[in-house]
Amino acid sequence: MLPPRPPRPTPLPSSRPFHFLVVVSVLCFAAILTPAPAAVAAAASGDADGGGGEGGVIRIRTAAVARSAMDTKPFISAKDALKKEPISDVIALKDSMKYFDAEFFNDSKLREMEDGAKEFNVPAFRENRKLVATENGGLHNPSVLLFKSSWSSGSMTSETRSFEYPRASSVHRPTNDEDIAFMSVIELGELIRTKQITSRELTDIFLRRLKRYNPVLEAVITYTEDLAYKQAKEADDLLAQGKYLGPLHGIPYGLKDIIAVPHYKTTWGSRTFKNQVLDSEAYVYRRLKSAGAVLVAKLVTGSLAYDDIWFGGRTRNPWNIEEFSTGSSAGPAASTSAETAGSIAYPAARCGVTALRPTFGTVARTDVMSISESLDKLGPFCRSAVDCAVVLDTIRGTDAGDPSSREVALGDPFHVDITKLTVGYLDDAEMEVVDVLSSKGVKLVPFKLNYTVESVQSILNITMDTDMLAHFDNWQREGHDDDYEAQDQWPVELRRARLIPAVDYIQAQRARGKLIREIKDSFTVDAFVGNVTDWERVCLGNLVGMPVVVVPTGLKSIENPPKGGTKRRTTVTTGIYAPPDHDHIALALAMAYQSVTDHNKQRPPIDDLGPNDVIQR
Repeated sequence: MLPPRPPRPTPLPSSRPFHFLVVVSVLCFAAILTPAPAAVAAAASGDADGGGGEGGVIRIRTAAVARSAMDTKPFISAKDALKKEPISDVIALKDSMKYFDAEFFNDSKLREMEDGAKEFNVPAFRENRKLVATENGGLHNPSVLLFKSSWSSGSMTSETRSFEYPRASSVHRPTNDEDIAFMSVIELGELIRTKQITSRELTDIFLRRLKRYNPVLEAVITYTEDLAYKQAKEADDLLAQGKYLGPLHGIPYGLKDIIAVPHYKTTWGSRTFKNQVLDSEAYVYRRLKSAGAVLVAKLVTGSLAYDDIWFGGRTRNPWNIEEFSTGSSAGPAASTSAETAGSIAYPAARCGVTALRPTFGTVARTDVMSISESLDKLGPFCRSAVDCAVVLDTIRGTDAGDPSSREVALGDPFHVDITKLTVGYLDDAEMEVVDVLSSKGVKLVPFKLNYTVESVQSILNITMDTDMLAHFDNWQREGHDDDYEAQDQWPVELRRARLIPAVDYIQAQRARGKLIREIKDSFTVDAFVGNVTDWERVCLGNLVGMPVVVVPTGLKSIENPPKGGTKRRTTVTTGIYAPPDHDHIALALAMAYQSVTDHNKQRPPIDDLGPNDVIQR
């Protein structure tokens, strides 16, 4: 049943028309200033008439009548009144709370929050941005919130000592440049030390190779040719004076183009910054220069250190040049590079080279573009684990420009007794590695990392994206994300990062702490062997800060080979993981494996793919 109609009101006496209009005016403006829900919803959806309901129209018209009778205030439309009314902002704020998983505030609290944000938060945000965010890249003003990756309860007091490198014996200069190019750092260093080759000659060889293959591989952004010949001459002159600086003396190398070198472009792989020259010298570059190494090129990084797409193209895999190299360290497959979340592991695995992602904090990142201050790490891509150890020993160290860097008292990987180690192997480990290490006297046991944290990947994404946005806040505000090379990458992630509340960023770090404690308790072996490109494990390893050596373990046929066959191949790799501060253990095991295998010595078939294999370019 419908409720009974209310009785019709008694008409007001005709002698009081003015009072009638006053009452109507007050009531109708009150209705406009506290609109019905339907009118509010219509206003929020942009309905210019204040809603499709008849009540909204009646109020507008009645207000107009009141104005014509009194003519004491300017006319305010329902649309304008709704815009000015604070409650409409409250409704918008309430609606936005669903994006922060915080739909539990009433209107009074939301109005209080709105006032506080306007009066305190926004002015503070703007002031802080003026202080630290006018420049992009996170090169200056590092956070005071520091991540410590070490599992040691106390400070590391052991003296940091240089490794004792093995000396290559009976090394003779090959007769052709191709063989020279595939020699190890230790072997090349011996050729230079014994004056069988000069640094100038070696620099010539590698620059010619880079220029020969770069049109296909797209691995170089900037050749540092003048600098290279200058440094090569200095290395040769020192040797002529009887001064030998060590195994990197006169050795050519490349740097990922997020690492600053004076007088040369540091593009970060981005068209926004492709002409950027930083008047600074990265710590890692200073270390390599002091060791006598020769910089021949700034190598490709994916745009703003994301994947393999950059402003000049997309870097290819030398083993299968119809594939791309993956990871932001796309170009540096024989150099010093960086990882936040897979940028060493993925390209090393795809391109079949040995690489080391060191313990977080081992290598100072001063004057290197930053994605995340608690995740970024610098490490080498090399021919072998021996070479990785040599480079690590050169570049490791602390610097005032990177508060997260520390003196990690690593053991000497060349003097580890691997027969005293217990090494686990996961279900996805390459069993050849397990068998070889077992034959070398290592105790191998089945192993599994046990942890209850199910949000590993989201913890990394929240951490990485929020930190990256802080470092490129100005870039986004100026609309440069519209010019980004791959719109489904950083632009999408950093827009989403705007909606990550500070409280949930902190909760992610607390969850990260729980994960680290569980991994520490679960790490009951000295090291373990397992897949190096599993995304969950990539996230976990970077959140924990643990080192891993990427080790080539073989080759297999590509999928869907061309008719008639091809020499292109897919590389097979594995990872040797160790606890933080135990990089020397992982390196020692990798060196033991490579001492009796030759997978790391194989050469990509760029020049000879087969008569029926036409590469689509």
